[in-house]
Amino acid sequence: MGKKTRGLAAAKKLIKRRKQSRWQHREFIKRALNLKERSDPLEGASQAKAIVLEKIQLEAKQPNSAMRKCVRCQLVKNGRKVTAFVPGDGANKMLDEHDEVFIECIGGRMGRSKGDIPGVRWQVIKVNDQSLNALLSGKIEKARR
Repeated sequence: MGKKTRGLAAAKKLIKRRKQSRWQHREFIKRALNLKERSDPLEGASQAKAIVLEKIQLEAKQPNSAMRKCVRCQLVKNGRKVTAFVPGDGANKMLDEHDEVFIECIGGRMGRSKGDIPGVRWQVIKVNDQSLNALLSGKIEKARR
């Protein structure tokens, strides 16, 4: 590509050039085509309700060797299945199948997984409308459903 157009009547050509050039940038394409919202199971929301399908353990990535406690859950709003991490010591004992959980983004870079848990982008924050932190610290008992 040559030099930019200069001169009094150059505005239209410069605008056209800028329009074409923007499509070379990945971030612009994502924004223009709404790719994040389309691929995102939560559809752009920060948090969502889900139903626990099963409790699973995932192996941490190298060099760690731990079994990270996670749950497979199905979102209420669109029926998509996601894997969510259960943070806290002994927190997976607070969860049972068919519980209603509240999940949010784990906060990895660019919406990806964080830390040593492969492919997990979500974490549990509430169980049956009760805070997981409060349950772990013993401030409240788990509700009977």
